[in-house]
Amino acid sequence: MPITLERAIGREKLIIETGKLAGQAHGSVTVRYGDSIVLVTAVMSENPRSAEMDFLPLTVDFEERLYSAGKIPGSFFRREGRPGQEGILTSRLIDRSIRPLFPKGLYNDIQITVTVLSADPEHPQDILAMVGASAALSMSKIPFAGPVGSSRVAFKDGEYIVNPTYQESKDSQLSLILSSTPDAIMMIESGSDEVSEETILECIRRANDVNQETIGMINELVSRAGNTKVEAKVDTDDAQQLETRIQSIVDGRLASLLEGNPDKIAMEEAENRIEGEVLEQLGEDFTSQKIKEGFKAVLKYEVRRRILEQGIRPDGRTTAEIRPISCEVGLLPRTHGTGLFTRGITQVLSIVTLGSLSMKQVLDTVGPDDKKRFMHHYNFPSFSTGEARRVSSPGRREIGHGALAERAVLPVLPSEEDFPYTIRVVSEVLSSNGSTSMASVCGTILALMDAGVPIKKSVAGIAMGLVVGENGQQAILSDIQGVEDFLGDMDFKVAGSADGVNALQMDVKIKGLTVDMLGQALEQARVGRLHILDKMNEVMTESRDDVSEFAPKMVRLKIPVDKIGALIGPGGRIIRGISEETGTSIDVQDDGSVTIGGSDSAMLQQARAKVDSLTRELQIGDIFTGKIVRLTSFGVFVELLPGRDGLVRSGDLGDIENEAEVGQEITVMIQEIDSQGRINLSRRALFGDDGSPITPAPRQPVQSGGFDRGPRRPGGFGGGGGPQDRNRRPGGPGGPGGSGRGPRPGGSPAR
Repeated sequence: MPITLERAIGREKLIIETGKLAGQAHGSVTVRYGDSIVLVTAVMSENPRSAEMDFLPLTVDFEERLYSAGKIPGSFFRREGRPGQEGILTSRLIDRSIRPLFPKGLYNDIQITVTVLSADPEHPQDILAMVGASAALSMSKIPFAGPVGSSRVAFKDGEYIVNPTYQESKDSQLSLILSSTPDAIMMIESGSDEVSEETILECIRRANDVNQETIGMINELVSRAGNTKVEAKVDTDDAQQLETRIQSIVDGRLASLLEGNPDKIAMEEAENRIEGEVLEQLGEDFTSQKIKEGFKAVLKYEVRRRILEQGIRPDGRTTAEIRPISCEVGLLPRTHGTGLFTRGITQVLSIVTLGSLSMKQVLDTVGPDDKKRFMHHYNFPSFSTGEARRVSSPGRREIGHGALAERAVLPVLPSEEDFPYTIRVVSEVLSSNGSTSMASVCGTILALMDAGVPIKKSVAGIAMGLVVGENGQQAILSDIQGVEDFLGDMDFKVAGSADGVNALQMDVKIKGLTVDMLGQALEQARVGRLHILDKMNEVMTESRDDVSEFAPKMVRLKIPVDKIGALIGPGGRIIRGISEETGTSIDVQDDGSVTIGGSDSAMLQQARAKVDSLTRELQIGDIFTGKIVRLTSFGVFVELLPGRDGLVRSGDLGDIENEAEVGQEITVMIQEIDSQGRINLSRRALFGDDGSPITPAPRQPVQSGGFDRGPRRPGGFGGGGGPQDRNRRPGGPGGPGGSGRGPRPGGSPAR
């Protein structure tokens, strides 16, 4: 019998149902909010994977089915392929929320599968997937110390919104996802626009309150349909005996090794030598994997003891001390912008590439967004940790770190209207000892300023750690390095400007944190972030005045909406022809915005002139040079614009009246446009009675049916380039921001 529970959460009902679909899974639920529905299943293998395992083999798959949004996949095969970025990020949210709640020593394969069955354009599916994973695990036989509740809370104009829509999240100053148990906070992910730490903490409190309602629903579901849990078999006696023997072998040498050694490589080499001695002496009694686990436990105990009792970290720093920082820009001559950020031995090189708006990333997802203008890609090669492994496509960690830095930088980027470029940043991790994602934030900001992207202000990132003792002692660590991340209890990344926080990401390895502990970590992170910003400002405080000479230059103009078709032409023939002839890219928006990009300024202006001539309103007095396309007994027809001909009557042809032929180019003036839009032209009007050219009166402003572009910015995009004191580069021969075409024949001004 299906069991259905529902409760009002936010402005919609959250509905959880079990017993209807996927009956052979160990746990199966559907979760609905609005018209968005996900199916979540949980399955565990009967036996552990291997005696040599040292981690929980948990897999989370978020399967976006485009039928859920009424779409057919855009791929060649017309079926879904590998998960997109949003699917991968949702899988990470689920994994990070539930992983700490499985018992230590559980090595059975566990698979969580989320299938999006219905996706409405207002309600995201990620929170439903997180709630469903917790519910499916809680009611299954799988050992799990849940349930855990999850929710999103947005802060917009002083109002906190529970489970906001896509648009509300996009328009808000803060959008935060939080997972928590009845007692503590497990995971945080947020994006914001320079909000205060106090606002973040209040958002955390409200999300935690909402989660308790969801937890109550899951507990009721378990009481009505839950299964008996399988007992996880963990031999703690053997583990304790092994650790005691290891302690006797190392005999205080780990304490000496950790006496404030800032050299990561030397410390790792010494650590490996001691571990090798332990393996040699205990190899006959225990497996190598068990010995390594025991050695890790002994090392972890010693590192944590020194931090809690003495306030000394493995590299000798105090708990709030930041590693030495150095910054450089402009390293690579042919790229559009570069920034090198080094903190300790963590080193990230970020490279900016600017492109036309036609280079936006096309998204094939169930969500409402279909294009993306700013992309940050994070690469973590094996040499960055001194290892040798196969090069593969970016994994979930790389996707997650790249998205976090992207979220941190996005609020300070200029708008598309002010800077009509697609922006891609690639952050290459060259050396890693913790906090590489936050180093990529710093490197990206330096690279953007070096590229001449007029960012609003600098942003920096810092990773915070935590060590909690058995007796309640705790130490919050600023700028954690690799060993502190590996052996600590928390990884809390905070990125923002001097005025507020832009992005958060928190993971824990213990059963959660309190709001007070998070408040302390946020304040310590704020102090550290300001220190890092000061170091970055020593190298560069604002963007360069101009984009790189190797970056494409952009012209942006507005055309009447009813002229878009004339510019594009049948099947895109006209706009494609202009692009091919001039070597430029032309992007046209539905509102009539046209962006032309190219590396050659002369070709850029030629393309602009062609677009301008195709889309301008014809007026009496305009002068054109066009080709004769048809001869008649009463005159000739001249093509002024593609699809627009005008008639020159025989008496107005002047001295070529008897010599006109098809294909001949002649210069004419518009003398009349009748009520039906027919155009009468004259060649004679351009010459006096003696045959000498005359200067017609200047073209009059548009009175009706035209399009007023409004005043140009000083040195507008027509001049071809990037920011210069937040204005634009002076224009070419046509004047500031002009087209460079110069005056028309007879003195008619350039548009």
